[in-house]
Amino acid sequence: MKENQVPQDEENLNEGKLAKLYYATDDKGHYLKVNSIGWEPETVAMQQAWEVVNAEVEEAREKVLSGKASPILFYLKKNIMNVPMLASYVGTISPMVRLHMIPFFFHRLSDKMKAKYAATFRISVEELTDITDLKKQS
Repeated sequence: MKENQVPQDEENLNEGKLAKLYYATDDKGHYLKVNSIGWEPETVAMQQAWEVVNAEVEEAREKVLSGKASPILFYLKKNIMNVPMLASYVGTISPMVRLHMIPFFFHRLSDKMKAKYAATFRISVEELTDITDLKKQS
């Protein structure tokens, strides 16, 4: 692609703050490095992906507030993690994490285990256990 054909989409999600490096040719056919702030298909795909993530986070928040899930589900979705990943971070197995996402088992977790979850999510134990903050996000 020619130097002047490198896409520059002003509507990108990072608002032009991040650039990607592309190789293009100049008028003489020599390769040179050209920065691009994005292109429309990439921007559309990223917007759609973030809409899915945000919908999953909101669904998890509603489940926690209705008592159908523990805050672990919300923070798992908010941090764009999956159960096996979270299990490896907190040093347990996936079935245990799934149990901990059930309010009955979450309330019986040891302080040590809650601290592991909180550290993984980079929040305090109080933030993990107090769902009043989730109510404010509605």
